[in-house]
Amino acid sequence: MAQEIERKFLVLNDTFKRESFKEKRIIQGYLSSVPERTVRVRIKGDKGFLTIKGIGNESGAARYEWEREISTDDAQDLLDICEPGVIDKTRFNVKSGDHTFEVDEFYGDNDGLTVAEVELSDEKEDFDKPEWLGEEVTGDVKYFNSMLMKNPYKNWEKV
Repeated sequence: MAQEIERKFLVLNDTFKRESFKEKRIIQGYLSSVPERTVRVRIKGDKGFLTIKGIGNESGAARYEWEREISTDDAQDLLDICEPGVIDKTRFNVKSGDHTFEVDEFYGDNDGLTVAEVELSDEKEDFDKPEWLGEEVTGDVKYFNSMLMKNPYKNWEKV
C-alpha cells in the first residue's frame, strides 16, 4: 500500500487559473467516510476510480492510499449508493518550482471554497509557495472532502 504525503492550503484568489496547465471536472462520493478508512468513488473527466484511504498520521500530512481505475459506468452506479453529499469540483494542476499543486475549486454546497494540495516525498520537504497560496490547513478535518459532504462550506460560520 502506498503512502500519500501532502499538505493542504487555502487559496487567496483565482490567479492560479492563469498558471494552470490542466483542469478536470470531478464528481465524487463516499461509500464510507469514517476517518479510519474512507472509501471514495470518483469520476474524473472521463475515467472512474475507487480509492481507499487510511487514517492520517498525527500531523494529517501522511496516510495510506489505494486506488484503482474502474469503468465510468461502475463509478456512476456506485455514486448512486454513496452517502449523501456528493462533491462537485474542478481540479486545476499548477506547476510551482519542482512541484505541481492540485487546486480544487468547489461548487454546489461548497461553492466559494478553493483549496490547494501539494504532494511531497517527505513531510518536511521544501517547496516554492506561489503568491496565491494562503493559510495552511493540513490536518484540519473540516477541509477533508469526506467531511465537506457532511458539513459543507455553505454551513460554516463566516468571520
